[in-house]
Amino acid sequence: MKVTIASVETFPVTYPTVGWFKFLEGPRGRAAGRASVVVKITADNGIAGWGQSVPAHRWSYETPETVQTTIQHYLAPELIGLDPFDEAALRAAMNRIIAPSFSTGQPIAKAGVDLALFDLTGRLLDQNAAQRWGKTGRTRLTLSWTVNARSLDEVERVVHEGQARGYRHFNVKVAPDLQFDLELCRLVKQLAPEGFLWADANGGYDEATALAAAPRLADLGVPVLEQPLPAAQLTGYRALKRQGALPILMDEGVVSCVELEEFIKLGLLDGLAVKVARCGGITEARRQIERIQDAGLMWLGSGLTDPDLSLAATLALYGAYDLSTPAALNGPQFLKHSVLQSPLTVTQGELAVPSGPGLGVTVDEARLEKNLR
Repeated sequence: MKVTIASVETFPVTYPTVGWFKFLEGPRGRAAGRASVVVKITADNGIAGWGQSVPAHRWSYETPETVQTTIQHYLAPELIGLDPFDEAALRAAMNRIIAPSFSTGQPIAKAGVDLALFDLTGRLLDQNAAQRWGKTGRTRLTLSWTVNARSLDEVERVVHEGQARGYRHFNVKVAPDLQFDLELCRLVKQLAPEGFLWADANGGYDEATALAAAPRLADLGVPVLEQPLPAAQLTGYRALKRQGALPILMDEGVVSCVELEEFIKLGLLDGLAVKVARCGGITEARRQIERIQDAGLMWLGSGLTDPDLSLAATLALYGAYDLSTPAALNGPQFLKHSVLQSPLTVTQGELAVPSGPGLGVTVDEARLEKNLR
């Protein structure tokens, strides 16, 4: 199709939150909501695609302000006039104007653009993700409920809240207090003995604590340990792999296939917790899944407390690639409101994979204007 990019627009939207989640706190622990930047890319024939960047300043260095100014002042001028189907040229243009750090520079900002481009081209082709990739996949995904307890007294209440909404599987935030973490996992396993229990340290252990944690978590029935160490502690990951007590998954340590390839070659991981928002969008996340599958390693599906368009993209990818384990997509758990015509709604702990063209969902522009930050 002979079309070019005519305009790139951004819309800051902050979603009210439900309950407490440590990565959504503002300065001094104040409630800040879930900030995002919605991206609209319009082709010269008038067809538009929508995406969303979901920065989390307590999780990465990107903020809503940096995302919006990066897209408006740097990425947009480079993209105007380009072919939205020319993936190589688009990626080169974005990486030229915003240089790499270890690999992809400002991947959360670029994710919103990538999602909008994917949505635009999908609408032009009248195909959803699975159709574009020749996949059958699945139409519904089972979710995991996040247990983000500040005290052990909260655990039973948080687990029961998830069970009351039909959730059967749970992911827990651990580190740095190993004794707290062991009791936390024991309680969750006791309350949901048949559930998939997934421990995520977000890089919060030191090497000695991680080596002590892995076998004890395994004894409690925890099947995987995600990002136990900071991303740069490669010798610690090697030690955990040699120990072999639990499969070790990386998250924050992998932004692109560049470092993923190196970590696979060095034997530092057993798999990957995939996040569309973390790695620059659905295009790169798909590459990572395929590389992990080629290596015979495991992948789990997670997110960055994704709302609306970012959540839709994540569901589209994981559905197309037939994710069989519960996905830690906690946007519906912690966020209120939507800018979609038909909001994504959890039913008995599951979300339907959007089936429309592009990302499969439609933005309600009147609702978007009303929710602008």
